[in-house]
Amino acid sequence: MTTLVADATRDEASLRRFLRGLPGVDQVGLEARAASLATRSIKKAAKLWAIDTAISMVDLTTLEGADTHGKVAALAAKARRPDPERPDTPRVAAVCVYPDLAATAVESLKGTGIGVASVATAFPSGRSSRAVKLADVALAVDSGASEVDMVIDRGAFLEGRYGQVFEEIQAVRQACGEAHLKVILETGELATYDNVRRAAWLALLAGGDFIKTSTGKVSPAATLPVTHVMLQAVRDWYKVTGERRGVKPAGGIRTTKDAIRYLVAVHEVAGEEWLTPEKFRFGASSLLNDLVLQRRTQLGGHYSGPDYVTVD
Repeated sequence: MTTLVADATRDEASLRRFLRGLPGVDQVGLEARAASLATRSIKKAAKLWAIDTAISMVDLTTLEGADTHGKVAALAAKARRPDPERPDTPRVAAVCVYPDLAATAVESLKGTGIGVASVATAFPSGRSSRAVKLADVALAVDSGASEVDMVIDRGAFLEGRYGQVFEEIQAVRQACGEAHLKVILETGELATYDNVRRAAWLALLAGGDFIKTSTGKVSPAATLPVTHVMLQAVRDWYKVTGERRGVKPAGGIRTTKDAIRYLVAVHEVAGEEWLTPEKFRFGASSLLNDLVLQRRTQLGGHYSGPDYVTVD
């Protein structure tokens, strides 16, 4: 880690000075570039590659109060074989569930290489004591989760208590052990792009393996401009430290067209090295359905329709 980054985490005053000293985001320029890249079209061969790449990046997610062990097992089956009639269809990256259902997902995915991600830290609000949040993480990790998606304390962040947020992410990072940590910023509640940039850097400084836009429970969730800001952060982090960290937009990404727009953003903002499941994920539930349908269209020349895939 460079002296610049080490100095930023020395104490609360240094952290505040570093975060407040980050360049401001040009809102007009950012939104114009995001809109421009979203109009890019790709040719048929490249589109099939993009669809397969997007499928391999999906964190297939169910985060509802009515979730059951049976639903999680069925989701795991879909993760293993997104299109049963086409076994060459890529598997997804991970299945994402609540901590009490992580063990079911682990058992259902045994031997597949598909990860199990578990939300934690009083998801989605993050409103609880640190002890409760760490107990949540322990439940997930003890159940076999290979990835933990934590939420930051947005109230503390918005009040400028950066040190508190930093220390909490560090504590969760330690509690994760070998599990990868995704830090959910809940960008829809951060109000400005400057806050998104600060929160992204704060999460990276504290040890997050991924920065994630949203819980999917707040509107707006993932947007292209916000994802651009986060991609800029991991790109610049790599330039400073030599470490590549990941980005996960989540919430509201439902179509193949949407997914391809995000892949174009990844390529143009961060670089092609981030076009892997190890460095970019989609948090989604219904996106996989459309990706499978569009994949069939590319391979068969006609649109199959939703009756030919399982619909969540």
